Amino acid sequence: MAGHEFFEPADRKRPVADPTAAEPLAAEEPRHSCDPAFKHGVVVGFDGSTSSERALAYAIGMAHRSGSGLIIVHVANRLPTTVWAGCEPPVFVDVPDHRTEVLGLELACADYLAEVPWILVERGGDICHELEEVGREYEADAIVVGSTHGIVGRIFGSVAGRLAKRAQRPVIVIP
Repeated sequence: MAGHEFFEPADRKRPVADPTAAEPLAAEEPRHSCDPAFKHGVVVGFDGSTSSERALAYAIGMAHRSGSGLIIVHVANRLPTTVWAGCEPPVFVDVPDHRTEVLGLELACADYLAEVPWILVERGGDICHELEEVGREYEADAIVVGSTHGIVGRIFGSVAGRLAKRAQRPVIVIP
C-alpha cells in the first residue's frame, strides 16, 4: 500500500479562536485527520540525501519488524522571495518546493517499500518542529533521522541533535 498525504504548511497563519465561545473545545483549531492505520507507526525524515536514505532503510526494517506503518516526512524548503512592486514596500512570497512531488514519485516506484504500508507527508517550516509534530499527530513509536554531516551542522547544530533534545518520543539517529 502506498500513498501520499499533503497537508498545508504549518508556517501559514491559523485562524484565531473566539474567546467568547461557549465551549472551549469549539475554540480549538481543527486538526488534520490522520489515517488510523498509521497510528503508532514509525516517522522518518526524508529529503533524498544519502543519510536520509540510510534512515529510511532503517525505518523500513523497524516498521516491518513491529508490524506498523511508515510515515515518511519531507519538510519542504519554503523560499522567501522578495517582490518589489514600484513604490510599495517589499512583499515576501512563499515559493513552494516541488521536491516532495519528485520524492513521492521515486518512493512510489521503489521496490523496497513494498513490504510496509507507508504514506508521504509534506510539511513546511522548521524541520525539528515538523517531525515532532507529525510524531505527535500519529502517536509515533519513534522518529528516525539521518545524521548531519558538514560544517553547517557543526555551526548551527544538527537536526538530529536538536530533535533529540526536544522530542517527546524516542529519536533514532542513523549515521
